[in-house]
Amino acid sequence: MAGRNKIEERILKKEQEIQELEMKIREARAYVQALQDVAKLLPREQEGEKAAEAVLRPGGSIYDAHTAILKAGKPLHIVELLHAMGREVDRKGRIGLASSLAAYVRRNEIFTRPKPNTFGLIELQSAPRGGEVKKMGMPPEDFGLDNEEENSSKN
Repeated sequence: MAGRNKIEERILKKEQEIQELEMKIREARAYVQALQDVAKLLPREQEGEKAAEAVLRPGGSIYDAHTAILKAGKPLHIVELLHAMGREVDRKGRIGLASSLAAYVRRNEIFTRPKPNTFGLIELQSAPRGGEVKKMGMPPEDFGLDNEEENSSKN
């Protein structure tokens, strides 16, 4: 009977080990799912975005608008934008610049439109505010690490 008890103890011990491993697998799957969810929230980096920024020719109205908004550090109404660019503020100028910027907004490139006739920059939206030095939209660096992994990565 002592042999049977030892075998049953081993079986029990192995079942506990299996449960622990299954728990680790569930935790790992939850971690992967969390990373996938975060990845879905982030915009896809495309070569087209870099190419679109390179298209802004110095001296062009879109380039001047980009520069004016960048200097202001905040979205500008179309009238303020034309003033900042040193351009004439008339109906033709407002409509022309607004429609050009709206094309970039529709493609989700370079410019944003937070309010009607107000244009901002995507790069200013993602910049941390108030001196925050936090990675926007990213999980913390120690996200998902076990205590053992944390300690070994710090050493």
